[in-house]
Amino acid sequence: MSANPDPVRVFAPAKINLFLHVGDRRSDGFHALESLVVFADVGDELMIEPAKEFSLALNGPFGIKLADEQDNLIAKAARALAAKAGRTPDVKITLTKNLPVASGIGGGSADAAATLRGLMQFWNLKIPNEDLHAIAETLGSDVPACLLSETLWMTGRGEGIEPIPGLPPAPLVLVNPGIGVSTRDIFANLKDRVGIGQAAKPKPDLSILALADYFKSNRNDLEKPARQIAPVIGETLSAIAANGALRTRMSGSGATCFGLFADDKTAEEAAAKLANDHPTWWVKKARIQ
Repeated sequence: MSANPDPVRVFAPAKINLFLHVGDRRSDGFHALESLVVFADVGDELMIEPAKEFSLALNGPFGIKLADEQDNLIAKAARALAAKAGRTPDVKITLTKNLPVASGIGGGSADAAATLRGLMQFWNLKIPNEDLHAIAETLGSDVPACLLSETLWMTGRGEGIEPIPGLPPAPLVLVNPGIGVSTRDIFANLKDRVGIGQAAKPKPDLSILALADYFKSNRNDLEKPARQIAPVIGETLSAIAANGALRTRMSGSGATCFGLFADDKTAEEAAAKLANDHPTWWVKKARIQ
C-alpha cells in the first residue's frame, strides 16, 4: 500500500489509573497488575508527514525534557511497525509534548500507541488487530491499553485489556507537582498491597456520585510508597481534596494525582485555584473520554 501524502494528526490522551492493585512478581520480572484505566481529553499531539528518512521533532511545554531521547518510544514504535509492514520508516513525526514526562499518566506509552495508530492510517496498512497488539506489548506495559484509549479493565503486566463501557464523562483535575519519582524505587518500597483478584468491576451506567462511591472499594497500591519517597505527593492530594474533590488518588507510579469532581464548574474553579496557589505545579481540568 502507498503512503498517504497528506499529514496525519493523532491525539495521544492521558491515561489515568482510577485504581491500581499490585500482585506478586511474575517469572518475567514484572508484577501482576489489576487496574481500571480511563483516558482524559487532554494529552499530547503527533503530526506525521512524508520524509526521506525517519526523524522526530519536539515542541510543546515539555518537549525540551525529551531533547536527549531521540531513540524514544515513538521511534521504536515507528521502526517496529515498519518492520512488520516490510517497509522503511520514512516519515517525520512532530510531537507536541503537553503532558509531563514520566508522570504516571502514560505519556510515553500514549505517544507510542498514537504513533502506531497514526502510521497505520498514514501508510494505509491492514495489519490485524492482534498483530498490532503484539507490537504494542513489546513497547511497554501501558502501550496495549493506550492503543485502544478507551475505558479498560487491565490485567497481567498490562497486556490483558477488556473494554468497560458505561463510565460517565466525569470532570477531573490533574495535578503534577513537578517532580520525578523512580518506579523502581517505589516498587522496592512496596510493602502493603491489596493484591489482584479482589476488585469488582464497576456496574454499567454509573453516575458520578456512584463512581465516587466505587473508589471506596479500591486504591492505588503504589501511592503509599510514592508518598514516602516524595512527600509532596501527599501535599498534592490534600490540596486537590481541599478544593472540593469527591475523591483523590495518584495515577500509576506518580507523581501525577487527580481529583474526581461532581460537576465542571467545581472542577474549573478548583483547577484555577490550584494553579494560582501552586504556580510551579502542572494543573489541568479534564474529562473522562
